[in-house]
Amino acid sequence: MTEVLMVKCPTCGAEVAWVADNRYRPFCSERCKMIDLGAWANEDFKVEASEEEVFTGQLN
Repeated sequence: MTEVLMVKCPTCGAEVAWVADNRYRPFCSERCKMIDLGAWANEDFKVEASEEEVFTGQLN
């Protein structure tokens, strides 16, 4: 029997089983997934990059 990996929902911290049939993983629910998406859209989260990387067109 395989042990199920449990992770914390990045939004609310609830324990979530990391299984293929959880369509919201790593989130616990559609609500938490949409809260996270809204935070990205609101630019609450950002991926760090230097101005040089942004304007050279060099994406790794």
